[in-house]
Amino acid sequence: MIRLSRPGASLVLALAGTLTLAACSEGPKSAKTEAHASDAGDYERGPHRGRMLRDGDFALEVTIFEDGVEPEFHVYAYRKDKPLAPKDVQLNITLSRLDGETNRFVFTPQEDYLRGQGVVTEPHSFDVAVTATQAGKSSAWRYPSYEGRTTMSAQAAQAGGVRTEIAGATPIAERVDMAGRVEITPEGKGEVRAWYPGRIMSLNGKLGQTVRKGQILARVESSESLQTYAIPAPISGVIVEKNLNVGDVAGERAILVIADPTKLHAEFFVYPRDAEKVRVGQPVEVRSLSGDTKLQAEVEAVLPMADLASQTLLAHVHLPGGADSAFRPGMGVEGSFQVGATNAPLAVRTKAIQRFRDFQVVFVKVKDTYEVRMLELGRQTPEWTEVLSGLKPGAEYVTDGAFLIRADIEKSGASHDH
Repeated sequence: MIRLSRPGASLVLALAGTLTLAACSEGPKSAKTEAHASDAGDYERGPHRGRMLRDGDFALEVTIFEDGVEPEFHVYAYRKDKPLAPKDVQLNITLSRLDGETNRFVFTPQEDYLRGQGVVTEPHSFDVAVTATQAGKSSAWRYPSYEGRTTMSAQAAQAGGVRTEIAGATPIAERVDMAGRVEITPEGKGEVRAWYPGRIMSLNGKLGQTVRKGQILARVESSESLQTYAIPAPISGVIVEKNLNVGDVAGERAILVIADPTKLHAEFFVYPRDAEKVRVGQPVEVRSLSGDTKLQAEVEAVLPMADLASQTLLAHVHLPGGADSAFRPGMGVEGSFQVGATNAPLAVRTKAIQRFRDFQVVFVKVKDTYEVRMLELGRQTPEWTEVLSGLKPGAEYVTDGAFLIRADIEKSGASHDH
C-alpha cells in the first residue's frame, strides 16, 4: 500500500500487486474502470493521489490520512469528475484481514471529504468492500489491498528452513550485563619451588612446554646437606613462567610456574548497584567481545571484598570443560547475568524480529500465506522479546527463515511506498 501527501498532508490508500476492482450498481461499469481492473499492478489515481472507484458518472477517491494523527480514511466524492458535497453521500467501508478479523468504518462529512470513524491499524493489508449511496442510487466495490504479504508452499518453506511457533505467555529473564576477563582458576596453577635452598643443578622445563603431573623438572643441591634432590611438576599443564636458570640459587622464588589451560573461570566486576542482585548459582551467558563465541555458565563465587579504587566486587563464573578452545586466559569477555524472571503475557523469539519499513515486525502464517505484523516491544533478552501490541496471542509466527519471507515480500513489491 502506498501513501502519499496531499495538500494538507493527506496520505493515500495505494495498493501493490495485481488488484482487481469490481463495481456493482444499477448502472454499467465505466470503460475506464474496466481498463484499470485489467491493468496489472496499476489503478487510476485521483486529484489527492488516492484510488479512484468509478460507477458511471459517480466516483470515490479513497485515501488514508496520517499526518500527525493515527491513520484514518479520507474519501472524496465526485459526479462527472466534479466534487460532490460530502453530506450528500452515505459511505461504509469494511476491511477483511488475513486472520479473519473484520474492521467496519462509518463516515461523517468534514470539510470537503468524508472522514472514517476509527483507526486503520497496521498492517494496511486487507480485502476492501466499499458501499456508497448518493441521490438514491447504491454503488459497491471490492478489491484486495495487500502489503507485507506473500504465499509460499509448505515444500518451499521447508526447503528454505522456515520454522514457526505459537505466540503466547513466556517468562522473560531480567539480566544484568557486565565486563570481565578470563583467568586460570587457583586450582589450575602450580609452582615448582625448591624444597630447601640450594643451587639448581639441572632444569628440564622450557616456556610453553607441556608437562604432566609428577614429571621431574629440576634438580637442586641443598646448601645445608649438599645432597641433590629432584622436584616434580605439581600439576599437569603448560609452563608459563621461568624465573631461574641452572646455576642460580633457588630460595623463595618459584623456579617455574605451570598453568592448566583447561581450568578456567571468568572474573566479572560487579558495581555496587548490581551487587545485591548477583548470587551464586545464577546462570550467565559468557560472550567473547566480538560476540562470535558464547557459552552458558553459572556464578560460582562472589568475593566479599570490594576494590578500593573502583568499589567493584569480583564475581567468579565457572567455565565448563572445552571452553579453552575458544576462551584463553587474559581475554576480555562480556557476561549477561540472569538475576530474575517475570512472566510476559505475550512474547516472541528475539531472532524472529525483522525490520520492515520503519517497524520491528514478525511474520505470521495463515495456511500458506505469510504477512507482516508491526510490533510494539517491551523487555528483551537474547532469547525472548515481550510484545505489547501488534500481535494476537495464539498467532503462528515465523521463528527461523524470517529473512526469506521478508526478501520474498520485498521482491514482489508488496509493501508501502512512503
